[in-house]
Amino acid sequence: MDMSRKMLTALVAAITFSSASFAASVSQEEYDAIAERIKPVGDVYLAGAEPVKAEPTGPRDGASVYGTFCIACHASGVSGAPKTGDAGDWAPRLAQGRDVLNNHAINGFNAMPAKGTCMDCSDDEIIAAIDHMIEGL
Repeated sequence: MDMSRKMLTALVAAITFSSASFAASVSQEEYDAIAERIKPVGDVYLAGAEPVKAEPTGPRDGASVYGTFCIACHASGVSGAPKTGDAGDWAPRLAQGRDVLNNHAINGFNAMPAKGTCMDCSDDEIIAAIDHMIEGL
């Protein structure tokens, strides 16, 4: 057993030192080529966490803001969110007035975070999303 342990130790040492010498002998060009070959193919983001585009494309309409940010909670009523198009869910909120409703959507209220996590949405875009959710009630 003692002889096989010595041989295993020698093998591990040989591999370690040869790997270290290989890494030290790699030129910057070879290093860059390796980095290019093993870089990630793409990125994965959670909905609403995508990087903000450098140049705004203009105001988004209520349907696109809703479809990107609001739908996650308002389609199914997660954490008490009023469901889109459900008059019974929206009636108590609308009874408080649009100013209160808009304020809660923009600044957050109870389980709803400010702007429903759409931090790059303008106040007008949030209000347009509300209009989209309550149209036809």
